[in-house]
Amino acid sequence: MAQAKAAERVRPVIVCFGDSLTAGHGVTAGQTYPDYLQRDLDSHGYSYHVVNKGIDGNTTKDGVDRLKDVLALHPQIVIVEFGGNDGLRGLPISVTRQNLDQIVSTLLQAKVKVVLAGITLPPNYGQDYIQQFNETYSTLARKYKVPFLPFLLKDVYGTPGSMQEDGIHATDKGNQQVALNVLQLLQPLLRK
Repeated sequence: MAQAKAAERVRPVIVCFGDSLTAGHGVTAGQTYPDYLQRDLDSHGYSYHVVNKGIDGNTTKDGVDRLKDVLALHPQIVIVEFGGNDGLRGLPISVTRQNLDQIVSTLLQAKVKVVLAGITLPPNYGQDYIQQFNETYSTLARKYKVPFLPFLLKDVYGTPGSMQEDGIHATDKGNQQVALNVLQLLQPLLRK
């Protein structure tokens, strides 16, 4: 056990930083997308240690407040996934953008590689709000030239068996796909 912990300490750290989609709301332990990402990295011969820093209900403001905890892990890469709770609460998009900008810029200033994962909102939030919300991610990705996944739940949302009954969170099967979505973005940043 001590040897395994020591091995984790020497492997570069990838932090999955976000809300309930990262935390794995509604799935059993070991079935979050960061858990599957760790397995995928291991099976592809990449020696990284994935840390899940997702917390249910977190907004972008909570992400800003938790940056110091993430930086304390000295990560090489951080996958940033926030905004869904801001949108569901109808928070001003300008506030969400400002907070996400602060998260990404702070990580980059600390010489951490950033991967940005976007999310969208249900259609009942109105086309204008949803379009502006979605543009938040693409605008930030262009500004900072970071790899960008427009929709974290790509090939998950609308796929039978991949979403929980709440229509928001992925199932075990869905999280396996999310991990593959993220891995595709990560691969150019990884070294074996």
